[in-house]
Amino acid sequence: MNVVVLRFPGTNCEFDTRYAFERLGEKVTIVWHEEETIPANADLVVVPGGFSYGDYLRSGAIARFSPVMKAVRSYADNGGYVLGICNGFQILLESHLLPGAMKRNENLHFVSKHQYLKVENNDNRFLRHCEVGELLNIPIAHAEGNYYIDDERLEALYDNGQVLLTYCDEKGDPDNPNGSVDNIAGICNEKKNVFGLMPHPERAMETILGSMDGVKMLEGFLA
Repeated sequence: MNVVVLRFPGTNCEFDTRYAFERLGEKVTIVWHEEETIPANADLVVVPGGFSYGDYLRSGAIARFSPVMKAVRSYADNGGYVLGICNGFQILLESHLLPGAMKRNENLHFVSKHQYLKVENNDNRFLRHCEVGELLNIPIAHAEGNYYIDDERLEALYDNGQVLLTYCDEKGDPDNPNGSVDNIAGICNEKKNVFGLMPHPERAMETILGSMDGVKMLEGFLA
């Protein structure tokens, strides 16, 4: 499997992401944002976390205009798999590859900790190795993770099985760290080939880091 990881000015999770997929035995190529194409043999494009363009304006609002994002849109439109993690999720929202928007955390503070997530839907490539209702312990680290979408489109997300992950505590009860609508932590598009989540599965690949729950998440993409 060939994984492409994008890199923008301010990205800081590209090497963590490369390590995570290489640990799973996959080949990883890092692509600079000024490239106008992505490798033709790409099986997955990952838009990683960080602070693209210093998070000036809204997070991801400048990165969406980088040349490589035109190629990512074309890749996704043709059925290619795309995963956005944290700032990558924000970029996919700003690029309208996923519905909704991000606001500042409700408490206006940067939050960095391990956070339990509940799997809401596994009828997709990303979470196919997880069970519906399963709890995953995954780190979060963001200041603008407050996912917002209007009521009409929120209903459509549920109707189409696009709500993938919600924030919860160790018992599975709602535990919202940022104010996201319906505790939403991760979604996908209608075709279920573009995925976005605020938590960092690439930081949950080894027990010494506090959790290995990210392994089964990322393994879902493997052929």
